[in-house]
Amino acid sequence: MSKTLKIYVGILILLFLGIIVIEFTTPPPVNWQKTYNETDKIPYGTFIFYEELDNLFPESKVQDVRVTPYEYFDDYYSWEDSSYLTTGTYMVIDEFVNIDNTSAQELLDFASFGNDIFISSNYFPQRLTDSLGFDTQNDYTFDGNGEFTLTSPSFKNDSINITKGLNNIYFSEIDTLYTTVLGHQKFSDSIHVNYIRTSWGDGYFYLHLQPVAFTNYHLLKKDNNKYASSVMSYLSDDTIYFDSRNKLGKELGSSPLRFVLSQPPLRWAWYLVLITTVLFMIFNAKRKQRIVKVINPLKNTTVEFTKTIGNLYYETKDHDNLIEKKITYFLEYIRRVYYLDTQILDDKFVKNLSLKSGEDQVKVKKLVNQIAYLKAKTPCNEGDLLRLNKAIEDFYTT
Repeated sequence: MSKTLKIYVGILILLFLGIIVIEFTTPPPVNWQKTYNETDKIPYGTFIFYEELDNLFPESKVQDVRVTPYEYFDDYYSWEDSSYLTTGTYMVIDEFVNIDNTSAQELLDFASFGNDIFISSNYFPQRLTDSLGFDTQNDYTFDGNGEFTLTSPSFKNDSINITKGLNNIYFSEIDTLYTTVLGHQKFSDSIHVNYIRTSWGDGYFYLHLQPVAFTNYHLLKKDNNKYASSVMSYLSDDTIYFDSRNKLGKELGSSPLRFVLSQPPLRWAWYLVLITTVLFMIFNAKRKQRIVKVINPLKNTTVEFTKTIGNLYYETKDHDNLIEKKITYFLEYIRRVYYLDTQILDDKFVKNLSLKSGEDQVKVKKLVNQIAYLKAKTPCNEGDLLRLNKAIEDFYTT
C-alpha cells in the first residue's frame, strides 16, 4: 500500500468516526406527531393526562379498553334482563376517533342505561351525529391562537389560551331540546361552541372538539391543567373505560392471520403447512411441467390501460393510495380547467371554484371538506373511496 493510499484511507476512517460521533452526540429531534397515545411522552401524547386520571377521579377505577367498544361492552350486556352488568364512563381522546357504526350504536345503548360517554375529537362517527342531532364545521381561516372557556360561572377563571396544534372546528348545529352548551372557543373575534352535553336515554354524551387541550405539551404550560380538570368535572366519579390507543389488533398486526399467529399451536401448524407446500412444489416441479396457457396481451389503448391500473389498485384494497390519486387528479383538473391555485382549500377557493364551474357553492364546499377530511384520515376504507368517487363524478357531470 502506497503512502498516498494510506493517507486517503486514514482520512476516510477519520470522517467515518466523525460521523459516528456526531450521530451519537446530536440530540434526537422532537417528535411533533399527534399520536394521543397514553404511553407517549412526546408533546402530543396523553401520558400526563392518563396518569392524572386517578387524581381526577379518586373514587373511580381506570379500565383500559384495548378492543372496539362493541367488543368490550357487548361482553357486559345481559340478554336475560336486557341491561348492562357494569356502569361508568367511556372516554376517548383522539383527533380522528376510530369508531365504526356498530361500536357507535353500542355506545348509544350503553349511555341509554345511565352511563356517560366522553369523546374529545375533531371528527365524529356519522351514526353519532345523526342520532344526537349535531353537526360540526371547520373554519380554515383563523390565526392559530385560541381561547377555551367554560360556560359555568364556577369555571370562569379556568379559561386557557392555546397557540399550537389547533383546528377551528366548532358545533354548527345542535339539538337545543336535549343539548346543553358547556364550553366555547374564541379565535380572533369569532366565538363558537366546542363542548356540549347531550342526553341520551338515562345517560349523557359529552362531546369536546379540541383534544389538543389534553396533550402533554399543553397540560404542562402555565395552569392549563385547570381547564382539563374542569372539563372532566362534569363526568360522574365511576369506573373510567379509557379507550387505549394500543389496541390488541395493533399488537397482533393487521394481517388476516393475526389470530392464528397469536396462538402457538396454530402458528406452528401454519408454518408446517407452508414448509410442506414449498417442499412439494420444489420436488414436484422436477417431474412435470404444466402447459403454459397462451394469453393474448391486452390492446394497449388508453382506456383499457386506465381500467387495468384502476382495477389493480381497487382489487388490492389500497384505498389510501387510490384516494390520494383521485384527489391529485381532481386538483390537477381544477388547476388546468379553471386556473385556480389548489394549495389552500379554504372558503375563498370554494367560492372561486363555484363561480367558475357554475356548481352550487354548498355542494362545492361539501366536496372540498370531504377531500380535506380524507387527506387527513388514515386508514381509509372502501366506503370513503366510493363516496369520494361519486362526489367527484357528480362535479364533472354537473
